[in-house]
Amino acid sequence: MFIIRPIEQKDLDGLMELLEKSGHGLTSLPKDPEVLKKRIRMSERSFLHREDGPGGEDYLFVMEELFTGRLVGVCAIISKIGGFEPYYFYRMEKTHHESKSIHVKNDVTSLHFHFIHNGPAEICSLYLHPDFRNSQNGRFLSLSRFLFIAENRKFFEDQVIAEMRGMVNDSGHSPFWDAVGANFFKIDFPTADYLYVKNKRFIEELMPKYPIITNLLPEDAQFVVGKVHPNTEPAKRILEQEGFRFSGLVGIFEPGPVLIAEVDNIRAIKESTIGEIAEVSDKNFKSEIFIISRTSGNFRSALGGVVKLKSGGYKVSGVTAAALKLRVGDKIRFVSFKPKAQPIKKKASPKKK
Repeated sequence: MFIIRPIEQKDLDGLMELLEKSGHGLTSLPKDPEVLKKRIRMSERSFLHREDGPGGEDYLFVMEELFTGRLVGVCAIISKIGGFEPYYFYRMEKTHHESKSIHVKNDVTSLHFHFIHNGPAEICSLYLHPDFRNSQNGRFLSLSRFLFIAENRKFFEDQVIAEMRGMVNDSGHSPFWDAVGANFFKIDFPTADYLYVKNKRFIEELMPKYPIITNLLPEDAQFVVGKVHPNTEPAKRILEQEGFRFSGLVGIFEPGPVLIAEVDNIRAIKESTIGEIAEVSDKNFKSEIFIISRTSGNFRSALGGVVKLKSGGYKVSGVTAAALKLRVGDKIRFVSFKPKAQPIKKKASPKKK
């Protein structure tokens, strides 16, 4: 069984071990103990000290195998991006050109330097150990964050983005970087990726502000614009099922797509329910799978069954109650693990004449 909870300083060694196989795609969590230690401290402060609204808090969560204590996943939410240090992207635009005189049509894609100073929120830093990757664990790790947002709604912006990992291979090679970034920064992609975590300002200092016409780039660089890494496709599909869509923005180094959603329209937030535990059962009972979190104390989330009782309140299993450290009378927030399947609309039969 797995739980998701806020990270703590004692998790540093476990986090380092978890990230050993993360490759070059996890920009925000480099394999640097000093950077990670700082990120953990920032997360602990974010949970403890918050203003009346979103102020750039950085919430970092770990997925823990309950009976061994092993960390198998990590994910994060930033309440508001921008502020004193803007976030940089490309805005992707497509224009259609046509010449009737020579009968030629052509679509041109251009990338425009774009930065954000004032929000939105961001979900980021999602990584699941390869040995534990399956449709259940990945979805749980991704969606549990939305229960935390729902429970702490006033501390987050009204929109949230997710910058998806772009097409970079395991050795850190990016065809887009070779064609664009390397010409302006004079460093390799992994180095730029690492420096971006420490100080984003060098982007604005060195990156030209004129548009980049992707049609002029080598074919392999053109191909990766707006594309996600194959390992990221499942994460992208999960977010799209929750209501995310392409924002028109792509990453600045390896231009993976940036998805966006209205927070209050995200399925896992909109459909989540709060209820009181009226019974903890040691017997098996039939129930669909829910993502469940407690509403008091430190955030803690698990997968389990929830049944509404005729007498009022809800029933959960003893295993779920123990994992979340709950008892009768405590409240939970829960949501269906997967979106309900939409009924297929039957086509109307043609009327007989």
